[in-house]
Amino acid sequence: MHHWINKPARTQTMLKRLQQHSIKILLFSAALLCMAITAQAQKRTKPVVSLSDTAAPATPKTPMNRYDSAMLAHSPKKAAFRSAVLPGWGQIYNKKYWKLPIVYGALGTCAVVFTYNLKWYRRTRYAYAVLYTKDVANYGNVNPKLKVFVDNNQLETLRYYRNQYRRDIDYSALFFLLLWGLNVVDATVDAHLKSFDVSPDLSLHFKPGYSELAKTNGLSIVLKIGK
Repeated sequence: MHHWINKPARTQTMLKRLQQHSIKILLFSAALLCMAITAQAQKRTKPVVSLSDTAAPATPKTPMNRYDSAMLAHSPKKAAFRSAVLPGWGQIYNKKYWKLPIVYGALGTCAVVFTYNLKWYRRTRYAYAVLYTKDVANYGNVNPKLKVFVDNNQLETLRYYRNQYRRDIDYSALFFLLLWGLNVVDATVDAHLKSFDVSPDLSLHFKPGYSELAKTNGLSIVLKIGK
């Protein structure tokens, strides 16, 4: 059986490009989810309406501030727990449905890349074993794209690619866990922003006189939150 001299080189170049593309896809997915979290954190939320403003309590109780009432109505712990159990569930709880394609797209990409690396790791490992043991009987089971390395007795090349795919499997699993964690962080941040008060009750003014904090007379900046 005859082979072109440059065929192993072309095959090596193709395998390297596939590995590089898989890493780029993982990095792009992680960056996309991080951008979604950052954009939401910078976005101003709508004014929070206190539950105590809409329904009078049956018995006299200590009035809750806007933050506590919003936290009671929308719990960040519930959002974090739901996203930890099932990716995207916390986003649904926060009613951020537009983030679902980002979450599942990122995690789905990691799963595809992981499967791809696992498949080629098994193929290169099998080809390496056939060449190392000189197993002629199982030569036909070697992947056609890897037979060129077996025919040219390139044991070190097969070992290199086997180790590369094994490393990429670890990276794929790590990125998957990282993106899952970012999904939980995103849901938690969104839930906390539900209680972010930007209502007209916020006020900032200057107050001359004695400052208890500085223990001296002067001009103080006072920030009033709520009533």
